[in-house]
Amino acid sequence: MGWGEFFALASPMAWALAVVMFRRSGESMLPFSLNLLKNTVALALLVITLIVVTLVTSAPWPQFSSVDLAIMIVSGVLGMAVADTLYLRTLNLVGAGRTGAIGALLSPFVILFSALYLGERLGPAQWVGFVLVMLGILVVTLKRYQTEVSAQELRRGLMIGVAAMILMAFAVVMVKPLLEQGPFLWVITIRMAAGVAAMLLVLTWRRQWGVLLDNYRQPHPWVLTLSACVLGGYLGSVLWLAGYKLIPASEAAIYNESQLIFMILFAWWFLHEPIDLRRALGVCLIILGVMIMLLV
Repeated sequence: MGWGEFFALASPMAWALAVVMFRRSGESMLPFSLNLLKNTVALALLVITLIVVTLVTSAPWPQFSSVDLAIMIVSGVLGMAVADTLYLRTLNLVGAGRTGAIGALLSPFVILFSALYLGERLGPAQWVGFVLVMLGILVVTLKRYQTEVSAQELRRGLMIGVAAMILMAFAVVMVKPLLEQGPFLWVITIRMAAGVAAMLLVLTWRRQWGVLLDNYRQPHPWVLTLSACVLGGYLGSVLWLAGYKLIPASEAAIYNESQLIFMILFAWWFLHEPIDLRRALGVCLIILGVMIMLLV
């Protein structure tokens, strides 16, 4: 297993734990407020990391073309500002279980956009691994959820969640060539800054700064929320994009689906949710699919 595969598997571990925390935070904080906080914390940590690495390595300032900057900005706006906000909204509407099932659509969309935009193709073994991973996700998620959701909320959550996956997939595929060629930390920092800037512009345009600040003044589990921002927004994003930098986007997306395994394990560990036969079978299928891809 190379570093690309390692990062692509470590990222869903960090994000799965963050999602559990965000679910608790989302009970008292609006999706837009939570996403802005997550991205702002991540941007601050990325800037600190970039300064430290630049000083230690004495690396020169990068030279980006106007086209490169445009791609990073559009990718940041679509992926960090729009898609993440829609994802957190879906989480609030339909719950973590259904959101996890909708999140499984990210891989097919990444594979589609990678084929159209980058010319990537999966080999026979990768397709076998992909089918097993998708089958494992279906086995785990196709069940009756205990939390009741109205038909209207379910439809809204489904539409919003699918839109989030499409935008997220397109945003990461379009920036992949720059992740490979350009200075990695600069690319992800500029991308994150674009997402934060877009959200601040929306706040100013809609004159909702008062709503945002009032929402932040409400009682929140701040330690849990900020920990999730660091874990998911900073560490998870860096590992996620590092995986996309080092291996084909279509393969990285399939490895990322192991997030469901970690969500089940964390739910068992922290929330004492039982792991029944169905979940165990789904986890085994996902692990088998990932192993097939790692061994080819």
